[in-house]
Amino acid sequence: MPQTSPRYRRYTSEVRAAMLIEAGLACLAEGGIAAFTIDNICRKAAASRGLVTHHFGSKEGLLAAVYAAAYQPMLASLAPEAAPDLATLIEHLFAPGNFNPGGLKIWLALWGEIATSPALQAEHRKHYAVYRARVAQSLQDLAQARGLVIDASGVAISLIALIDGLWLEQCIDPALFSAARARAACLRLLTPIVGAVD
Repeated sequence: MPQTSPRYRRYTSEVRAAMLIEAGLACLAEGGIAAFTIDNICRKAAASRGLVTHHFGSKEGLLAAVYAAAYQPMLASLAPEAAPDLATLIEHLFAPGNFNPGGLKIWLALWGEIATSPALQAEHRKHYAVYRARVAQSLQDLAQARGLVIDASGVAISLIALIDGLWLEQCIDPALFSAARARAACLRLLTPIVGAVD
């Protein structure tokens, strides 16, 4: 007698939490913060509402976890052991996994919620500090290789702000503001500080 597949599949706790985070990201990408509802997320993840509370404590806790997940591609592209040349550093910072038009609604929604969500504020401070430190370390390595002394942390803050602004412009009108133009703008900022590209 042929066996029938079970109607429901069991997942580990870690996999189920990851599915809720992915569903949260998908909701933000589709409709911004207005689409980030427990019903929408649970429908996408094929999960019960109680699992959100079980894994994240609340909707705000899930949003904080989604913020952390959105940051991961940027942190992964700047591994602590990496010390690229200037051109490679900029390529890493503009990697497709970091910034793409599909992520515009996600980041605008997350940034918009930071002002009113203590959990999201804490998550932002934590991940931004790591991101800034890794960018600063890469800049410091580039400067030291040329015998230069720079304020690496200050330059990193300026570079990250420039990248955020360039990415927004690129998402709003990619035909007018290309990725190549954005990279060139970063090179113009950094070349006088850490030296020309080899």
